[in-house]
Amino acid sequence: MFEVMGTLPVSVHEHALALLDANWREGEQDGVPYGFSVPSPSTYPWQWYWDSCLHAIVRARTQPDRARTELQTLLGASRDGFIGHTVFWGHRLHRRKRFRYNVIGRGDSATGTIQPPMLAWAWRAAVGEPAENSAIVDHHRWLRDNRALEDDGLLWLLQPDESGMDASPKFDHVWGPYAQGTPLFPALIARNRKLGFDIRRVQAAGRPLVCEVLTNVMWSLSEQALGRPSLTPALIDRCYDHELGRFLDDARNPYRQCAREHVPLTWDTLAPLALPDLPQDIAHRLVRQFLISGVFADSACPLVAVAVGDRSYSLREHFSGFRRHWRGHAWMNALWLVGLGLRRLGYEVLAEDHVAQMGALVAREGFREYYHGRTGHGLAARDFGWSTLLCEMDDPSPGSLTSFLPQPAAAAA
Repeated sequence: MFEVMGTLPVSVHEHALALLDANWREGEQDGVPYGFSVPSPSTYPWQWYWDSCLHAIVRARTQPDRARTELQTLLGASRDGFIGHTVFWGHRLHRRKRFRYNVIGRGDSATGTIQPPMLAWAWRAAVGEPAENSAIVDHHRWLRDNRALEDDGLLWLLQPDESGMDASPKFDHVWGPYAQGTPLFPALIARNRKLGFDIRRVQAAGRPLVCEVLTNVMWSLSEQALGRPSLTPALIDRCYDHELGRFLDDARNPYRQCAREHVPLTWDTLAPLALPDLPQDIAHRLVRQFLISGVFADSACPLVAVAVGDRSYSLREHFSGFRRHWRGHAWMNALWLVGLGLRRLGYEVLAEDHVAQMGALVAREGFREYYHGRTGHGLAARDFGWSTLLCEMDDPSPGSLTSFLPQPAAAAA
């Protein structure tokens, strides 16, 4: 038993930690020790980068040793600073699955692509000073050298799944029939595999790239966690549309052009609320325009992945036999990230309403990968690790009011 200051029953918090413990895997591979929680034992059997970062944040106050071990395990998979989207601890990828994973060779120990780069930020939230860890510093060096294609320091992606929002409709015009969750997505993987998942070679081939909002929110938080200048001004300059009042990705060489006002309205326009140095006028406008107005609220969930009135919003799970994530429904990591901003900005009642609504769904459905926007039914993977972020939403860590940063870093020039 442990003390909880939130409004949800203690049993919810106990269930969350029991789930993470049940999902724990440890051992040694090629002389490297590992310990982490799989996202879901039945669906996701390996270590996923941002899932582990989120697990560590949940564990920080109650299981600090396991929080550190989970993040250290990610660093143990580093290859000269590169850390893959998925790390195959315990057993390698079966060759029959290779065509759907971003690997180059059969024996690869990890994928050749990235996920939202939040490791330094998670280390700051769950462990301590990331600048003292040379492996984290090397990781940021690799990201800057290999994914920052312009002088503003923002990162670029070569596939939609690198964003963590795999089949979001905001990528439909960028990758067209090759987008995630389509029959031709393996062809996109195959093309990038031939180029070694090297973004500059992909760029030289004239193929689509994206400077994506959520990725760069995590990047700015992580750079600030290392004590470096904030990239928030650069994100605003490149991705914020003052007329529309929303953040949008910047795409190069898209499959088809799409006017900014026609790009699907997806939840990540709210992700910059987690940035403590986001200008107040932009932050409050985001809350008023997209949260208080109910634009992203469906019957059972206060924040779904796509605005309910957007023509791309869908409650279907499968399209042509393929599951396409992030086209509707509610995801706990999105609610938690937005909640950081709500509490900092003084919207406590709104944040608490989110906790109450999602807490009721978890009590009924368990910790699921995501929840049906209209009915609240739990969907996809069961016993899903990052949905335990509900506990952080209910009883926030003291450092969460500043997004775990000691103080807002100076803006980059």
